[in-house]
Order: sequence, then C-alpha cells, then structure tokens
Amino acid sequence: MEVFKWMNDQLLRMDWLSGLVRLLVENVFGLDMASRVGGSVHFFIYDVIKIFILLSVLIFAISWIQSYFPPERTRAILGRMRGIKANIVGALLGTITPFCSCSSIPIFIGFTSAGLPTGVTFSFLISSPLVDLASVILLASIFDWPIALAYVGLGLVLAVVGGTLISSAKMEKHIEEFVLKTKILDLPPEQLSQRDRMNYAREQVADVVRRVWLFILTGVGVGALIHNWIPESMIAALLGKDNWWSVIVGVLAGLPMYADIFGTLPIAEALVNKGVGIGTVLAFMMAVTALSPPSLIMLKKVVRTPLLATFFGIVTVGIILIGYFFNAFAHLFI
Repeated sequence: MEVFKWMNDQLLRMDWLSGLVRLLVENVFGLDMASRVGGSVHFFIYDVIKIFILLSVLIFAISWIQSYFPPERTRAILGRMRGIKANIVGALLGTITPFCSCSSIPIFIGFTSAGLPTGVTFSFLISSPLVDLASVILLASIFDWPIALAYVGLGLVLAVVGGTLISSAKMEKHIEEFVLKTKILDLPPEQLSQRDRMNYAREQVADVVRRVWLFILTGVGVGALIHNWIPESMIAALLGKDNWWSVIVGVLAGLPMYADIFGTLPIAEALVNKGVGIGTVLAFMMAVTALSPPSLIMLKKVVRTPLLATFFGIVTVGIILIGYFFNAFAHLFI
C-alpha cells in the first residue's frame, strides 16, 4: 500500500516536481509562495510541466495500443455484434481513441457508412472524447483513483445508455443521405512492424500536443487565476456544494467552451481547491469535452435536427445526473 501511495504521489502527482518548482519560485524568482503572485507562478509552471509530461507518455502508450485497432478492424469487430453488447463494445473502443469530439466525427461517419447500427456509432461518439484511457491517469493525478475510475465507469454507462436510447428511438432516418452512400474502401489491416508502431505513436504525440498546447496553457492560466485571485466566498456563492443549481451552472458554463480534458483539468483542480463540489466540477469537464460547439456544428452536417437534438438532450441530462450523483456520494470516493 505504501509503495502504491509513493508511486501515485511521485509518478502521477509529481510531488518531486512541485518541490523543484517551489525552489525555482522562491530562490530564483524571489517570490513568496504565500503571496498571490508566487502561488500563481508556482501553479502555472508546475501544472504545465506535469500535464505535458503525463500527456506525452499517455498518448504514446495509447497510440501504441490504437495501432492494433485501425478503423477497418474496429468496423469488423463491431459488425459482428448487435444489441446492448455492440453498444458496450462501441463505448469501450471509444476509450482507446485519444481524440477530441471533433476528431471523432470522421470515424463516426466511417462507421455509419459501413452500415454499423446508429446506436453503436453514437456510443462510440459519446465515449471517445469523454472517457479515453488518458483521462483515467490524468484524473487520478488530481482526484485520486476512486474518483477517476468512477468518472470513467459512469462515462461509459452514459455512452452505452445514450447509444441504446438513440437506437430504440429508430433515428436512422435522420442521418443525411450522403453519409449512408459514402463508399468505404475495405482494405485488410496493415501489418505494422514494431518500428512502424513506435513512429506512429511518436507522430500521434506530436499531433496531439500541437492541437492542445494552447488549450493547456489557457486552462492552466485560468486555473491559476481561480486558485490564487478569485475569493473563495465568490465561488462558493455560485458553485458551492450546498447550492442545488451548481451542477446545472457548471454544465452551462462548459457548453460554450472547446477544449480537451487536458485543458479542463487545471480549472477543475482549482475549483475543487476552492470548495466546489466534485460532481459540479466533473459535470463541467464532461460538458466541455462532449458537447463543444465545433463538434455539434460538424455533427449537424451529417445528421438532421431531430437526431442532433436527441443526442444533445440525452448527453446533457446524463451529465447533469452524473454531477448530482458525485455531489451526493463524493464521500464514498474520498
């Protein structure tokens, strides 16, 4: 148990890095860690370095795994399944794709064009940006393992239930016709060497970092602002644990934003430190990653309004329920 705690503190939380940054802030910059400026500088430098280290290691590992599941192979796996089992597998496959919501939509189109059930493709579309494997490790680095695993578990439940409800509603007629008529070139899975897989993983790391670095810097900057400059009383008045509306406000605040989970984590960390309920914070994160305006705009190009509204409604209600669940039972995970 002590070994596990040491690994969690040193490898995930990177306490050693926090200590080094503290020395930098106090001895090199000459700032008092107890001051707002010193605390903000420490928060920013520490979180930026920590997130980029974890992000690079995790995306490399996940991309290595993903190299064994090209779209053709994924379609073949899902094509043999029907019903709730297919929705579960679709949601689980979404967890090994380190994509934002916008990047998941082209794969969603490919799956739909290949004739996979609509519910299965939506289970994939919900889980892919929401509960990728990287989110488990990154959440654990801030909130500990019980909350990270519960977040992923409930995210998968939302993906399966959402896909199942869409399937039950018989919404196939609301998919744009050009998607159904798109021709798919069905090639056998490429045989990659270990060097090919390593090169692919490195390329994915570079691509993901290139896409999210600005979101990370922005998120850490906002987190530092919340952590050191906004009074706790002000945040508590709006998003305090005892306010019944806090989860709904958290979801509404997340809807207009566009970022990966990597960019929302520093904000979430700062909000929790200010006393905001864990359910409110997780609901905010889910809304940002799963319901971003760019992804909804892209999805509107391939599905008609009734299906888009059904998807948005199911995911929004699901996120709100998950938020209230965590706020009510957070003591079980801490």
